[in-house]
Amino acid sequence: MKGFLLAAGLAVITAAGTSQPLPGFRPSGLFDEQQAVFENPVAGTRVLINAPLKGFGSSDRVLLVLYALPNGNTIEQTLGKRLKEGDDWHYDIQHIGAQTRFLRQMITDRTLVVAYLENERKSWPAWTVVTTDYREQVRKMVEEIMSNFAPWKPELVLNGHSGGGRFIFNYLDAFEQIPDNVVRIAFLDSNYGWEDDRYGPKIVSWLQSEKNRYLCTLAYNDSVVIYNGKPLVSPEGGTWYRCRIMKDYFSASFRMKRRERDSLIWHSSRDRRIEFIFKPNPEGKIFHTHQVEYNGFIHSMLSGTAKEQKGYRYFGERAYSGFIADAVVLPVRRLNIPARNPSAETGPEFMKRIRNLPLEEREEEIYRAAASGNIPQFLREAVTLRGEFNDMNGTPHMLEYEVMPDYLAIGSDTDFCRIPMNPRTAQRLADLFGASLLTAKLSDHIWSEADVKLEPFFYKPVGNANELVTKFEEHNAQIERQLAAAGGRHGQLVAGMKKDVIISSRLAERPDRVVIYGWHRTDGSPIQPVYSGHIWWYVDYSHGIRLMNAQVLADGKPVYVSDLLNDPVLFRIVSDEDKPVEIPFYR
Repeated sequence: MKGFLLAAGLAVITAAGTSQPLPGFRPSGLFDEQQAVFENPVAGTRVLINAPLKGFGSSDRVLLVLYALPNGNTIEQTLGKRLKEGDDWHYDIQHIGAQTRFLRQMITDRTLVVAYLENERKSWPAWTVVTTDYREQVRKMVEEIMSNFAPWKPELVLNGHSGGGRFIFNYLDAFEQIPDNVVRIAFLDSNYGWEDDRYGPKIVSWLQSEKNRYLCTLAYNDSVVIYNGKPLVSPEGGTWYRCRIMKDYFSASFRMKRRERDSLIWHSSRDRRIEFIFKPNPEGKIFHTHQVEYNGFIHSMLSGTAKEQKGYRYFGERAYSGFIADAVVLPVRRLNIPARNPSAETGPEFMKRIRNLPLEEREEEIYRAAASGNIPQFLREAVTLRGEFNDMNGTPHMLEYEVMPDYLAIGSDTDFCRIPMNPRTAQRLADLFGASLLTAKLSDHIWSEADVKLEPFFYKPVGNANELVTKFEEHNAQIERQLAAAGGRHGQLVAGMKKDVIISSRLAERPDRVVIYGWHRTDGSPIQPVYSGHIWWYVDYSHGIRLMNAQVLADGKPVYVSDLLNDPVLFRIVSDEDKPVEIPFYR
């Protein structure tokens, strides 16, 4: 899923009792939680990570639940909230958010974190069909989620409802043996894809290797359900059938005990680490979502432990009602910048390698380096800016957006070089990262909010010297000297030292040009007015690429900056031009 803008290697070990958010996470304002949203447009996936604010001290351990969403549901709906008039009913059928809060009162020896896994098809089976490298994608996704919690040695729970079971099987497909850090697998009416020979040996071996491993499977008799005059599932297509053959398979390796209780049939191993719970269905009702709603997620996390059925009953009344939020609050999604390979080239090494390349080859190497994640870590910690701006009708709106603190660079935190590039290369990277180039209006706002404002530094043009890599390196060194003299540090919002490559309404008229703006003096006046006189491939040392998150908050609601720029009224929130920006990108 490369991938997320990760906090890998930068996680903060907090003192006991403190509540400092993790890097890249934001407090939700609800139930002392923090959250981060990641999207990977290439893989078509979206992830919400929900964690408590506390529980990340030096002695803490993380229990990380990968919750694969059911077919047809969004992260917001799966998280859940109290229904209000006009709300979609899907918000009231799972309540994984509230059930997680209940579980945090019960699981006290681990910091419980839940990652909600969604894909663009709203179906993990459908996503798998069209994703030929699904094994690699799900493995990478899990590795990247885990990397946020590496200091706390996360244990994994594979969990999912409905089609979410396909994600679990996909993850099992990615390994010859189930990884040692997986401690629990739970199928919430979701094991449609079970195959004895394909998955049985792996799970049996995994269960037998350690005593802290649990398997919980829930199903109801869907084989008797008639929906719209037709059977809901084929005789062998539902989870009722799959759970029965799955239970029979495990019975060959583990002694199973059968009991009936609370209208349910339970099959458990002697140590209760394995549980199959069947809901008979003589009336032919649909219990698919009820199995989650009626404390199913809670039970899937506590089955086989001393806290099973304590304070709740599976298939009983909601035990988590007091933990349901009135609203779903999610932050804007993070940028998709890959983690940097520690063995990647330093900035000077890269610049030396591309120094004498033809222009086209040089741009391709710049793209490859940045796209692979060879970018300083400090550029990944975007700065959040807020401002009130009027639309075309003069109505004020509150805008909140995230922007890189400095210009795009190649290399590590300690050895990098800011890298000018043509706008089409910059656009390719922006598209890959889920980012956008700036407008002139936002360039002005960034300068006004900057922690450090540097004086523009000029080089007189001598032939084409200002277009050469050597001049890029020389200017970068000059900026570093100025930054040190000003007492600034990397990661602070810095402005004034480059012209911004921007998006503008001029792109609709002159798509073969690059539009530049800025290079603000210390009094705030830009040396460079909006200018589109250069051909698109022209680059010199003064050009800088500062990316912003393509998703912003307008009056508290997530929206893409491109949608604002296209809107005949709202475009003025992010642009000072006289008309909407019909083409807010380079092509």
